[in-house]
Amino acid sequence: MNRLAAAAACFALAAGSAAAAPPPRVSITDYVQLHTPLPYPYDEAADASAAVDRALARARKSGKRVIIDMGGNWCGDCRILAATMELPEMKAFLDRHFEIVSIDVGRMDKNLQVPARYGITTRLEGVPALLVVDPKTGKQLVGKAQVSALADARHMHPQDLADWFAQWTR
Repeated sequence: MNRLAAAAACFALAAGSAAAAPPPRVSITDYVQLHTPLPYPYDEAADASAAVDRALARARKSGKRVIIDMGGNWCGDCRILAATMELPEMKAFLDRHFEIVSIDVGRMDKNLQVPARYGITTRLEGVPALLVVDPKTGKQLVGKAQVSALADARHMHPQDLADWFAQWTR
């Protein structure tokens, strides 16, 4: 088990999330297998607050948690994460457990009201930055120290990314 997966497992146990779903098994072994060109996942013209509100409303109806993916189309790690999330195994798993909303943060100077809504009032440490939100309480589940855990996505194995998401399932 690598360091990220071990830390995630320890955090999940400490948080009482022992009932988390097992992660999907991601079959690719190298990012070369990802679809190219890599996606541009962030709508730079979207109303970010409204998009989050819509995701929360869908999640309240479906019983899923919300993942708020904050980043920029200029960010290679953000685009790698987005492509990994589109892999068939990952997409099916994520669609089953989460409502996902992607928020463009520009060059760390745009739509910062979204992280502020969840108590992150300082500059994001890196992107992609992900928040996991419980739609019933509106509380952020990811600790502030873990928000940027995937900011080095390009150097992580796709299975590590799957493991990170799995810890936040119900």
